[in-house]
Amino acid sequence: MAVSAALSRSYYRRFLAIPTRWMDNDTYGHVNNVVFYAYFDTAVNEHLIREGGLDIRNGPTIGVVVETACRFMRPLSFPDIIDAGLRVAKLGNSSVAYDIGLFRHGHDEAAATGRFVHVWIDRLTRRPTPLPPTIRAALEELVHTE
Repeated sequence: MAVSAALSRSYYRRFLAIPTRWMDNDTYGHVNNVVFYAYFDTAVNEHLIREGGLDIRNGPTIGVVVETACRFMRPLSFPDIIDAGLRVAKLGNSSVAYDIGLFRHGHDEAAATGRFVHVWIDRLTRRPTPLPPTIRAALEELVHTE
């Protein structure tokens, strides 16, 4: 992901508002770095469940996270509302790489950008499997094309 492009809201295809919680802040008065990864996970899985019909409890396939990264630019703190921007950077046969931007509500510059990679596996065998058609369709609408 080009960091300069990822700093702008226009880079992302979908947004989810996520309210910060009091417990998200650390002793320094800002959202703790590990919580950013929970925001990434929330943005991705909300889209997969709502738009792709992901059945997290009984579906035959599951997405396992194999890679994450985060670049911090600005602090966030309670009671901020975060707009989590989401787009698909790469859509493979059994994997997907997401770019995520976290924006303070009403701001145009990202507080943090991240990468999140899922590999889809068979729930029982734990072997890679092609993305289910409904999941692929939900992800295709987030693929960035230039």
